[in-house]
Amino acid sequence: MSPKVIPIFQNAQPAGGCASKGSCGSAAKPDDLSPEVWEKVKNHPCYSEQAHHHFARMHIAVAPACNIQCNYCNRKYDCSNESRPGVVSEKLTPELAAKKVLAVAAEIPQLSVVGIAGPGDALANPAKTFRTFGLIQDAAPDIKLCLSTNGLALPDHVQSIADFNIDHVTITINMLDPQIGEHIYPWIFYNHKRWKGRDAAKILHERQMEGLEMLTAKGVLVKVNSVLIPGVNDQHLVEVNKAVKARGAFLHNIMPLISDPAHGTHYGLTGRRGPSPQELKTVQDQCEGGANLMRHCRQCRADAVGMLGDDRGAEFSNERIAALEVAYDPQPRQAYAEYVERERRDATASRNEELLQLSTQHSTLNPAVLVAVATRGGERINQHFGHASEFQIYEMSASGAKYIGQRRVENYCQGGFGEEEVLDDVIGVIRDCAAVFVAKIGRCPKGDLAKAGVEAVEAYAFEYTEKSLLAWFRERCASRNGMAAA
Repeated sequence: MSPKVIPIFQNAQPAGGCASKGSCGSAAKPDDLSPEVWEKVKNHPCYSEQAHHHFARMHIAVAPACNIQCNYCNRKYDCSNESRPGVVSEKLTPELAAKKVLAVAAEIPQLSVVGIAGPGDALANPAKTFRTFGLIQDAAPDIKLCLSTNGLALPDHVQSIADFNIDHVTITINMLDPQIGEHIYPWIFYNHKRWKGRDAAKILHERQMEGLEMLTAKGVLVKVNSVLIPGVNDQHLVEVNKAVKARGAFLHNIMPLISDPAHGTHYGLTGRRGPSPQELKTVQDQCEGGANLMRHCRQCRADAVGMLGDDRGAEFSNERIAALEVAYDPQPRQAYAEYVERERRDATASRNEELLQLSTQHSTLNPAVLVAVATRGGERINQHFGHASEFQIYEMSASGAKYIGQRRVENYCQGGFGEEEVLDDVIGVIRDCAAVFVAKIGRCPKGDLAKAGVEAVEAYAFEYTEKSLLAWFRERCASRNGMAAA
């Protein structure tokens, strides 16, 4: 590797792995998928849980119009302090969007995919969407393209999606039953007419199913997003999961409702609460055995840039991009991809060694436990406890380390000082975990965690995550089995 490229990789901070083979589609390894499908997903951070440790995505805000209204959505422009779908700071023209992609690719070698996810609906703005994709394809043909849609207009554009080689599409599907749908969607605009209530939900459902079947028939990988809305569709999403699996969906991403009243959404203003992490996990667990589940979603802004969980969009303002002269050089990105392949091989080998040792113990007698990990990415335990803005949560059992999601927290350490009230909140978020793995932690928070029954583990700092968790769990099993025998 050239000396010029190494510093970029050393400073790269990729942001999350489900270890058990075949347990969730996003955690799939090369042996789990056909070579053709593996090539499509291996570097896509939204379609592969493993890839999101290493690769970045970029959303370009060229699609402001929308053809439906959702009770959980309020599209906002010029908004820099909210992190949720439908929010952007600046809208883009197709030409400026293509230039921005080149600028980001020059500064972020981890960039592997560019998508259009709003702030409205990509296919309610088809001319802008496909014009943008054409410009990117001409300038940077090795960058993957994807789009997100509510599915209402999808059947009309499946051929265009195939023609532009867009092989990843996300459809938001929240219901099958129009009686449930009428409580989610006040209206849709279809065939030059505004439809309301149950009729609107019925049309939307039929168009979504039709579009999903058409895409999978053409070999396009489809991820289905569903917003978990307590009291509305929480008992219904298992049926959604079965239905989208039957129609060929590659992944199902069940996301929590975001309903802060400050966001101005109907649900937020009328007091509809979002689910707790435990409620979300319960529904996800109920869907196991159906469509493969994605558990690493960050519910990104429509102008997000960078690693999942580390948005750098503010660095690439329209004003800055317009003034730049950019030229596309794919070499740093190719070199980075080769570096990641080596890291993946090493991480997989170390994980498999630990799994083999674990299998020789009577670990099946030990109950599964949750653990939290502070990480800046790269599949390593490489973050200080006080600097973590989220923790990766794994379920440890005799089967291995299963990634089940992330939990956001406020940084405990601000400017070198710890805030006690924030620490209490952080401990509350991970109180159901047996341990938290960190690169470093102070004496006081370590003691407070111990009082809450959470072990702070520093022994595996900067080591591969899954290998470390398995080694810790193996030692825990051996210790507990030894005590039981005594």
